[in-house]
Amino acid sequence: MSGMDVDDSTGEPTGAAARRTAAFFDLDKTIIATSSAFAFGKEFLNNGMITRQEAVEIYMTKASYMLMGLSSERMDSTRDYMAQLVTGWAVDDIDRVTTETMRTVVTPAIYAEARELIGFHKRHGRDVIIISASADILVEPIARELGVDMIVATELEVVDGKLTGNVTRFLKGDAKADAVTEFAESHGYDLAGSYAYSDSATDIPMLGMVGHPVAVNPDRALRKHAQEHGWEVRTFKNPEPLIQMPNAREVGIGAGVVAGVTALAAAGIWVAQRIAKDNRSA
Repeated sequence: MSGMDVDDSTGEPTGAAARRTAAFFDLDKTIIATSSAFAFGKEFLNNGMITRQEAVEIYMTKASYMLMGLSSERMDSTRDYMAQLVTGWAVDDIDRVTTETMRTVVTPAIYAEARELIGFHKRHGRDVIIISASADILVEPIARELGVDMIVATELEVVDGKLTGNVTRFLKGDAKADAVTEFAESHGYDLAGSYAYSDSATDIPMLGMVGHPVAVNPDRALRKHAQEHGWEVRTFKNPEPLIQMPNAREVGIGAGVVAGVTALAAAGIWVAQRIAKDNRSA
């Protein structure tokens, strides 16, 4: 590498020797401290797009996801549930609700560390791509908020401006790795010099595609894999992930039901803590 110009801050080639690189970011629990698929539940309820019962189910699923994450099988079942839920929704209505409520629903949940990293990669000339299993109609407004121009996300079929309930592309696991390969081929990226960030073991195939894989707030399986393979592990803390349960006024259901939902979430926390304790003792 004699005579090659190198960036002092990154150690990577510059000038004629440099090749185009990218930074691929998972979205949920990596860029934002919540789930984009469930974040707008209250707003969809307020706009008459879901029922009170569906709102409670969304909150319960969100609580479970925030506590325990989602296995590959549970991701599939959640995909099917959400696809059925949004069947018949007008895309314009979704865009209006997400745009109007973005600053109060999602913006406060964006990790400051993720914002800083996105800015860092942009300053060093890398393309930033959000790659998510969430639906593209939910990812796009979040990407705009972050100043990210490129996304790859789960695609839902639209006919006459309405969602049909059919998922035409589900971006999970190997599908994310395939998307990274497609981007590299179409944009001329040097994957060996590129970065990828995720919190979930389901994204190990994607992380393994790049030269700089980073596990962010990783689940147990990803943390173990990262440690075994010498991958960087980062902890994002600002903001702290919060599980906010609905109150009776917001959801319009009895206080007893809300208490039951809260109790179930608390039980989930207790179980998660016991599992973690048992794992540490093993």
